[in-house]
Amino acid sequence: MSYAETLEFLYAQLPMFHRIGPAAFKKDLTNTLALTEHLGNPHCQFRSIHIGGTNGKGSVSHMLAAICQAAGLKTGLYISPHYRDFRERIKINGQYIPKKSVVDFVTNNRSVIESVQPSFFELCVAMAFDHFARERVDIAVIEVGLGGRLDSTNIIHPLFSVVTNISYDHQNMLGDTLPLIAGEKAGIIKPETPVVIGESHPESAPVFVAKAKAERAPIVFADQHILAVERSSNVTTTTYDVFKNGALFLAGLELNSGGPYQAKNLVTLLQAWEQLRVLEPRVDEAALRNGLRNLKQYTRFIGRWEIIGQHPTVLIDSAHNEAGLRTAFEKIRTIPFQRLHIVTGFVNDKSVEKVLPYYPTEARYYFAKANIPRGLDAKELKEKARPFGLNGRAYVSVRQALKAALRAAQPDDLVVVIGSIFVVAEVVPS
Repeated sequence: MSYAETLEFLYAQLPMFHRIGPAAFKKDLTNTLALTEHLGNPHCQFRSIHIGGTNGKGSVSHMLAAICQAAGLKTGLYISPHYRDFRERIKINGQYIPKKSVVDFVTNNRSVIESVQPSFFELCVAMAFDHFARERVDIAVIEVGLGGRLDSTNIIHPLFSVVTNISYDHQNMLGDTLPLIAGEKAGIIKPETPVVIGESHPESAPVFVAKAKAERAPIVFADQHILAVERSSNVTTTTYDVFKNGALFLAGLELNSGGPYQAKNLVTLLQAWEQLRVLEPRVDEAALRNGLRNLKQYTRFIGRWEIIGQHPTVLIDSAHNEAGLRTAFEKIRTIPFQRLHIVTGFVNDKSVEKVLPYYPTEARYYFAKANIPRGLDAKELKEKARPFGLNGRAYVSVRQALKAALRAAQPDDLVVVIGSIFVVAEVVPS
């Protein structure tokens, strides 16, 4: 098969969560274990770190990978979903898995794929683990796809685990209370394996403490020890002063990323770095500073609080649930602009009534359907938004919606594309 034919096979033949939703979610690890056993258990052949949570796990994963790369470690990074290129999911030292490797993996394992009938995500995880093992990475940062306990990535035995935070997302699969969601996320805590929890929350913290105790796993809550204070920022870099237990710990720490949520992600990251440098001395302060300063260069980190145009300013961000959207719009309200234009869309299994209250009523809206089967119809979204005082027009595509916003906007206006990773994916620079 050609690479194009291989992708068509992956997309067409295998259930894919971001296209069809919960029907693609397999509530056990049987398929993943069958695939990896066939492959010789590649996940046992490299060191790994497991990153879960509701928000920020992608950012923390990229930051940790960048630091490892800066330390000279050959670093695998598995993330999901992808924006433009399927190969974004599987990277080594920031380089996408070669197209030939994707083709060879599917071709060589076609019979077991047809026998096991894995989901798209299960097959991607197996492909990533196989690639990392074949390339003999020194370490791999593995981002959880959905939940934790039953996520396909949860067969690894990591050096330590990280849970960034807990918020409402995917309630139809993970539970409709924070303790229930935390219970699923806590499923990545392994016996006698340290775990870093990014944010303390009165409803979720007891769940993590209980799980860690049951597994005899050392646990630390990052925000109880570390505080990151933004000192300055520009289009490409945010500079922080970091305090540990009340004392200045890292002055002038530069992060090659913006966004109002990155201070919290940085706190989680730094606690994870403290854990890692005990196990791997090469990951020292110099590697930390180098990795974070050159985050995008090292890892191809995209789609988060990214400016893609000027006059008017065009900002894209992947915030898509209650906590993420609330934080994003709080920051957006502090940005100087004449008028605000918002291009937005959602997937059709999202409880939009829970997130629409965070959208500013003073903005002009351009409602759009993401180009996936799960995309929520733009006209339906427009009607759902009306009771919340959000008014605008519906468009047949994200690109058409953005074009309309750019035509209407004046040079001093702000255009924001937000609401779903799949909406942002259609306009993110390649």
